[in-house]
Amino acid sequence: MKKFAIVLSGCGVYDGAEIHETVATMIALRKNGAEYQCFAPNRPQHHVINHLTGAEVGEGRNILEESARLARGNVKEITEYNPEHYDGLIFPGGFGVAKNLCNFAFKGADCEVFPDVVKAIQDTVAAKKPIGAECIAPAMMAALLDGATVTIGNDKGTADAIRQMGGHHVETKHDGVVYDPKYNLYTAPCYMLGTDILEIYESAEALVKAMVK
Repeated sequence: MKKFAIVLSGCGVYDGAEIHETVATMIALRKNGAEYQCFAPNRPQHHVINHLTGAEVGEGRNILEESARLARGNVKEITEYNPEHYDGLIFPGGFGVAKNLCNFAFKGADCEVFPDVVKAIQDTVAAKKPIGAECIAPAMMAALLDGATVTIGNDKGTADAIRQMGGHHVETKHDGVVYDPKYNLYTAPCYMLGTDILEIYESAEALVKAMVK
């Protein structure tokens, strides 16, 4: 049975991994005959957001510990990830990608991807294993992978930033998947375009099906 690694960035759309996208990805993998293992960085997240009010909270949380909420405790440090043991690597979206895995939320086209995430992605590319990126995660791929072709749906501001970083953006519908053969990279828009949880599942499953195939 194929097994995929899922990289989480916390728990909750505004400061971590997007919960619907993550769970949709997990279900899609199992539905399509694959298993998964979750990973996350073991360091402080950028900040904490009250998801009821949208306000920043003056406290600190750990990305790995927050990701454990979403993974039901079954999560490993990203430094333990070895692409030789998996059939692919998937990044669900959420602001945590743009705040905790890179700083796209704050620096836009001038963003940097953080070293532990860089290593996971570059090792996967070197191993010629597929990478999947959902929602805002394709922007992170464009920041790291020179000339990568990705989609985030049709959001003009993000698409422009992707182009400024040297990437190529392709518009898609909510269930569209864009493939870049140079990096074996699959991207799908999820909540960057979809608004209904069923559309999010359809987007995540389209990406998973393409990767499993």
